[in-house]
Amino acid sequence: MRTLVLNAGFEPLAVVSDRRAVVLVMRARATVLEVSADPLRSPGTKLDRPSVILLDRYVRPVVRRPGPVSRRAVLRRDSYRCAYCQAEADTIDHVVPRSRGGGSSWANLVACCRRCNHLKADRLLEELGWRLERTPREPAWSVRPGPWDGSSAPDDAWLAYLGGVAA
Repeated sequence: MRTLVLNAGFEPLAVVSDRRAVVLVMRARATVLEVSADPLRSPGTKLDRPSVILLDRYVRPVVRRPGPVSRRAVLRRDSYRCAYCQAEADTIDHVVPRSRGGGSSWANLVACCRRCNHLKADRLLEELGWRLERTPREPAWSVRPGPWDGSSAPDDAWLAYLGGVAA
């Protein structure tokens, strides 16, 4: 189980293990806002499992850069959807092909399904009459609590605190 940690200003800060969350609460560094249905049990005690905690003191958030461009990062940025047909993407495509001077940058790579990647080949979008639904750009994953990577979704109790950000 994971626990959403909110900064003292109620902004999402991180996602930590439930064990770390219990330690923060027991040391009076945080208060519990939401509790999970299944409690933590040990031979001698039974504790509520925190789902959302609020830090007592404000912590300056670390602004993280998205990191280097990679296949996995591009697929994650585009929510595993093809930039051309919106089908499930399993590869990436250079919008301006490398053979025509396009580089491997956040602004030139998009998630793509195999079918569209094969049809596009080394042509430009204008030559095919295709267009992109969204302009590719460097992702803004700065303070977004995201140890979920598509394999596990955020807890339902978190949605009220995430302000519409869901995976």
